[in-house]
Amino acid sequence: MKSQRGFTLIELMIVVTIIGILAAISAPNYQWGIIRAREAVLREDLYTMRSTIDQYYADQGKYPETLQELVDNKNRYLREIPKDPFTKSKDTWVVTAPPATETPTEGGSSGVYDVHSGSTLVGSDGKPYNEW
Repeated sequence: MKSQRGFTLIELMIVVTIIGILAAISAPNYQWGIIRAREAVLREDLYTMRSTIDQYYADQGKYPETLQELVDNKNRYLREIPKDPFTKSKDTWVVTAPPATETPTEGGSSGVYDVHSGSTLVGSDGKPYNEW
């Protein structure tokens, strides 16, 4: 008798089925991992821009008129405006003007007081990204 080597069709089907099941289990975890990473980047970008706005106000005595002013200023508060990780654009940041209760000498009601994401998606905590 000849000794044949190799796998039977049933053995190959079992292995392919097991690989398929493992892939089906890991795909959602991978997608959630990407979302969590983007949320972490968004939190870091918002923190950086907000602290930079506060530093600008402490140095200049007024809020910047635009986010680009933080980049263009001679002190270069930011190297560049970061991309929103969900909209993938630098132009979608939503800026908030300072409260109207401040007097014009303290910054007035124009300028950049706060910044939010321009994304309309909802975060993993149930809160929209544009409210973070």
